[in-house]
Amino acid sequence: MEYIEQLITALKESLNAATFVKVSLGNYKGAEEALKQLLIRKVVIKREDKLAFTYRYKTRDVVKNYAIDEAIDLIAGYLENGFKIATLFTTENDLILEELNNGKIVLRKGKASSEAAPSAYHDKEKTRLIKPDSKSYLTELKITDADGKVFKNAQDKFRQINHYIEILSSLIKELPEGTIKKVADMGSGKGYLTFALYDYLHSVLKLESEVIGVEYRQDMVDLCNQVAVKSAFDRLNFVQGTIEDYQAEDVNLLIALHACDTATDDAIYKGIKADAELIVVAPCCHKQIRREIEKSKVKNDVSFLTKYGIFLERQAEMVTDGIRALILEYFGYKTKVFEFISDAHTPKNVLVVGVKGKAHSAERKAEILLKIKASKEYFGIGYHHLERLLEL
Repeated sequence: MEYIEQLITALKESLNAATFVKVSLGNYKGAEEALKQLLIRKVVIKREDKLAFTYRYKTRDVVKNYAIDEAIDLIAGYLENGFKIATLFTTENDLILEELNNGKIVLRKGKASSEAAPSAYHDKEKTRLIKPDSKSYLTELKITDADGKVFKNAQDKFRQINHYIEILSSLIKELPEGTIKKVADMGSGKGYLTFALYDYLHSVLKLESEVIGVEYRQDMVDLCNQVAVKSAFDRLNFVQGTIEDYQAEDVNLLIALHACDTATDDAIYKGIKADAELIVVAPCCHKQIRREIEKSKVKNDVSFLTKYGIFLERQAEMVTDGIRALILEYFGYKTKVFEFISDAHTPKNVLVVGVKGKAHSAERKAEILLKIKASKEYFGIGYHHLERLLEL
């Protein structure tokens, strides 16, 4: 019992001194059938230190997490009844407790097997393009505290920010190096993505890109400009205005996330007119085309579906974005339409992407216009707002 107490004391000291590596219990002689070994390591779950117990049975492993005090009591109990050998691994030394065949208990100290304590994080930390530490704008926007820890209620938003940047990163890599000189984020809101994109372009890609956030609400514009100044983001600026009114002639990358209904068309129009190398929109509220379909009441092969409001809404979304993709293609953009999750509380969204390519032949452009015309006739659509803006 004395040696068991010494091992438990050494375990507590190693945890307090951050020299703890792991504990291994073996040579099990207890009542639990098929249990062979118990491995114990430190983990951090929701910012709380715990000990993870991996129970190794003959055919399976079972993992359970315990609070530190409870875990220490369990280890002491296992040493008194069940396991005949235990090794405490620390960065200073290995401590081995063993009950011999004659019942005698010995405690031996050996050279440390590990010179460094392993990561205590329960899950592998995902490599993120935007890291929370030392980012003043994340603190100002209430994503992290002053020490760079992400607030519990901001975890979803932080993941969302990184998800968007990962998508944009992969798209930017398709462009020639140094292409992105000016970015416009249409309908930037509180600027979460705008700040993160500026950070990524300047800190990771080492570009000197100018980034503009366009937002209708003056209070959001003022707030974001204040944060930009505090963050020393000299080439980031927010302006008050609508997507429709913004002059985007020299923009290389145009973004519009969740611009409502025809505001997405306004954004795509601005990007096409600016000859932007990359246009990225996440549309919402496809009301204009839905109204056109409802007004015409045309009969077609999908009428048995679109008589239901929810199916009509989904159909209007697909038709709206499908025609947008065709129009982008007409103007020489390679188009992509894919689904993504914006955050844990938002349903799946569609991202429409246009990457500037070579201009199409007159024959190919005529084919695209015929497709647009046929689609409109099939669904009884009088006009598509983007088509009207571009005077097709």
